[in-house]
Amino acid sequence: MPEIPAAGPLSAAAVAKDSQAASRKVELSEAEWRSRLTPEQFHILREKGTERAFTGALVNNHADGMYHCAACDAPLFKSDTKFESGSGWPSFFEPASPNAVELHEDNSHGMRRIEAVCATCGSHLGHVFPDGPKPTGERYCINSASLNFEKQ
Repeated sequence: MPEIPAAGPLSAAAVAKDSQAASRKVELSEAEWRSRLTPEQFHILREKGTERAFTGALVNNHADGMYHCAACDAPLFKSDTKFESGSGWPSFFEPASPNAVELHEDNSHGMRRIEAVCATCGSHLGHVFPDGPKPTGERYCINSASLNFEKQ
């Protein structure tokens, strides 16, 4: 399983917000998650679903800012790590910080993949593949519905 690559420099505010998010774990009941999330978000984030390629709201987002977990608001990816992969999902070459995303082996659907989950709440984000650009060579293929975008 690949290691999470080290992230680039962050602003002091982003580091403080990231440190606060990483130091707390969010655990809610299924009913609480259902009340907090849309049905599509619940399916993707809590039931490990996926959205159809090229349908997500953030696939073509090119604004500067931070992508946060749609379930718990933890900062996950900086906009300057987003790239056009042609896969139909927002793709990033590294998380906002080394402790923002956790990786797990996923052997579902007859495939061996690496699942990416929010380190703060454990919500499913997408998968990581070893075909991304430099400097990491990683492609974090993330569902738009699992993200909220905060423009800077």
